Amino acid sequence: ANGFYRNIAGALSGTQEYMAAERLHALHRDDRFDVVVVDTPPTRHALDFLDAPGTLARFLDHPLFKLLMMPTRRSLKVLNVAAQPMLRTIGKVVGGSVLADAIAFFQAFEGMETGFRRRADEVMTLLRASPTRYVLVASPKLDTVDEARWFADKLAGHGLRVAALIVNRCTPSFAAPPGRRRKVDAALWANLDELNATAAAERTQLEPLLADLGPDASVAWLPLLAADVHDLDSLRELQSLLFPA
Repeated sequence: ANGFYRNIAGALSGTQEYMAAERLHALHRDDRFDVVVVDTPPTRHALDFLDAPGTLARFLDHPLFKLLMMPTRRSLKVLNVAAQPMLRTIGKVVGGSVLADAIAFFQAFEGMETGFRRRADEVMTLLRASPTRYVLVASPKLDTVDEARWFADKLAGHGLRVAALIVNRCTPSFAAPPGRRRKVDAALWANLDELNATAAAERTQLEPLLADLGPDASVAWLPLLAADVHDLDSLRELQSLLFPA
């Protein structure tokens, strides 16, 4: 296999994001699906995904890429005479064999770059289309709230708005039962007060994020469950909490 391909596949920044964008394009055009959900891991990776189509488009417009894609008469590794001085300089830095592999790699895509560019443009349009919605998932902890605020700000910088927030693993609030508190139940009352205080503190911690998102963003609160979500039954429980009948 081409040595440059092996290196670029493992080291090129954003390779996975480019492939994910291509996959999103294919799924969006597939009539079998009504909705496509893109679940990004850490938020900073999500930004890489959003940037990937534009990065690819800029790469395809780069003068060096166009230089390497020049058609030739003799061989894929022989470029226009005007390009030779620049290529000799690059070859001195990266090595002649690496440069030759790079030229062969890029020229293998001759005629395909138009399709790459078209799909990248279509994905960029899709990411900004009105049916596309962005949903943040955060827990009521200071670090995740700060990260969610940072991500919402970055989305706004891209001209994108958060449509919904899911607050996960919240401490539920409990209403005090009617009647006087009996001394014999003092430990239980203390536990209830502690839970309600924790729930109130979590809500207070989330106020800056809620203010950032504004009143138009939907908010769903998922309580801390007794067991981890690991099977269909627990997923159904989450569904009932997110979408109560």
